[in-house]
Amino acid sequence: MSFEARSARTSTAEEQVAVVVVTYNRADLLEQMLAGLGALDRAPDAVFVVDNASTDHTREVLERSTLAGLVPIHASDNLGGAGGFRLGLQAAYDRGYDVMWLMDDDVVPAPDCLTRLLEADGSCLIAVREDRAGALVEKAALRFDLRNPLAIRPKTASIDSTYPSRAAMPATVEVENVAFEGFLVRREVIDRIGLPDASFFIFYDDVDFAIRARRAGFAIRAVRDAVLVRQLDFDQQHDLAGWKGYYMYRNLFVVHFRYGENLLVRLKPALIALVVVLLSPLRGGRAEASNVTRALRDGWRMRSLPAR
Repeated sequence: MSFEARSARTSTAEEQVAVVVVTYNRADLLEQMLAGLGALDRAPDAVFVVDNASTDHTREVLERSTLAGLVPIHASDNLGGAGGFRLGLQAAYDRGYDVMWLMDDDVVPAPDCLTRLLEADGSCLIAVREDRAGALVEKAALRFDLRNPLAIRPKTASIDSTYPSRAAMPATVEVENVAFEGFLVRREVIDRIGLPDASFFIFYDDVDFAIRARRAGFAIRAVRDAVLVRQLDFDQQHDLAGWKGYYMYRNLFVVHFRYGENLLVRLKPALIALVVVLLSPLRGGRAEASNVTRALRDGWRMRSLPAR
């Protein structure tokens, strides 16, 4: 991988802020997102963009960008979102930044988004996402239940399922998980819990990080007035018989193995796998059954946190 730094705009604020972006084969969306960063009323001091070995014109977008503080990082292999965010956060952390703001390539911040986040108290903060029509689409969980073995899905309430609009929210809302899409984390959190776990590849790496942060004593708050606009429709559904389905199952199981608050919750992945296999003739067939059994085996192997 290669690093190519450009001169950064000097911050007038006390804290030095780095944005960390991960992108893969979505050059046109990345270009819009970089334009949004360039329009912020409080400019970040650096923008680390991890290009996960894209094969489209991502490199050209980065080369012609005039965004101040841009630091392209070209990975030689696709590290997935988890590996990309770990790499970008490591680079920002090693260079001494106080605040790191994580972004996907398919969101555009409102001009005052970073300002609103920096005004809020806390070491873990999230911007609140909306779609291009202004509808609330923030999926961060108000409750992520790892205590009740009968909870089929641990996320039992989200911001957008609880509040009908942004205006209906209080100024800040405490949440129990995050997406690495508008998540702001201060240096002391990484000092305490380390970096994201790259072995997740995709899905649940952000949930894992949020659980570790909360268990280390850091509250996570959504900041109502920090607006992040999602450029794509929000679709969390994936083909569980396809390659993404393996990661969805495996990483969900890892979260239960690592953080289940009682034995029954830690055993829940085995029950889920059994039910999926029994129902596979009616839904995903052999491919989904193979995914879930392989996910159970591999998730068990990942039950311990890797070394920091």
